[in-house]
Amino acid sequence: MHMRPTLSWTPAEGLPPGTTDVAPVADVLGVGGVLVVSGAGISTESGIPDYRSEGGSLSRHTPMTYQDFIGSAQARRRYWARSHLGWRTFGRARPNAGHRAVAAFGRRGLLSGVITQNVDGLHQVAGSGGVVELHGSLDRVVCLSCGAFSPRLELAMRLDEANPGFEPVAAGMNPDGDADLTDEQVGGFRVAPCMACGGILKPDVVFFGEAVPPRRVQHCRELVREAASLLVLGSSLTVMSGLRFVRQAAQAGKPVLIVNRDATRGDQHAVTRVALPLGAALTAVAGRLGIPVDGEAAPWG
Repeated sequence: MHMRPTLSWTPAEGLPPGTTDVAPVADVLGVGGVLVVSGAGISTESGIPDYRSEGGSLSRHTPMTYQDFIGSAQARRRYWARSHLGWRTFGRARPNAGHRAVAAFGRRGLLSGVITQNVDGLHQVAGSGGVVELHGSLDRVVCLSCGAFSPRLELAMRLDEANPGFEPVAAGMNPDGDADLTDEQVGGFRVAPCMACGGILKPDVVFFGEAVPPRRVQHCRELVREAASLLVLGSSLTVMSGLRFVRQAAQAGKPVLIVNRDATRGDQHAVTRVALPLGAALTAVAGRLGIPVDGEAAPWG
């Protein structure tokens, strides 16, 4: 559901192979001025699935588009039923070692910023400050009529009241917080309107088929210009919303480093791609830099 439309891409022959050597990442971080761009892969160890890895949610789940959401009351009912159920699990997710490592790098002054494609808020829960949420966040809701914002937790309470006994068993969870439900399970789920004007509520996230707000894109481009290097964590870079920043950095002669188990659409622009799980890779990088990665954070939401 969130992020831009899927692009047709498969890893091309001749791309640089992945490595298990984290030394180049540690070396670049040691210099400082690193801009992190994170994707769904950094949250998989927190129990939130990704989209495009083997067995990722796109292999079994077609995300709702912005056009479907605004054009059909039934589509909105299906979305909110699935999202409401998914929120109960999604909102309990906790930051993992990858999130905590990024926060630790930030506290040491090694990062110039963090841009995340994720909508789970786990970077902030782990302690990262000034995170740019490229695709928005599930913890906010916006009215499409009056533009009023409200907390997702408030809406969750209203939906509980409007749908007593709604306890279907989902077949799975998706990166955008949707639970997999059948139309029969959705049934007559009641959608809550905006409390200010009675308008249509939408999570404050970028759906498939919807553009990232231009001001947000411009801010991210400025962060790339100011950074000394770019570190991509857990993103396939399949969609242009993240790939454009990699291309911008590479064109400016800034080192691009990627930590992702699978090949990415940005590998040709990268100095290296570390093909390791994010938690293990970033913990190893932190160890080389003498930075402890520990501590637990409270659940988000």
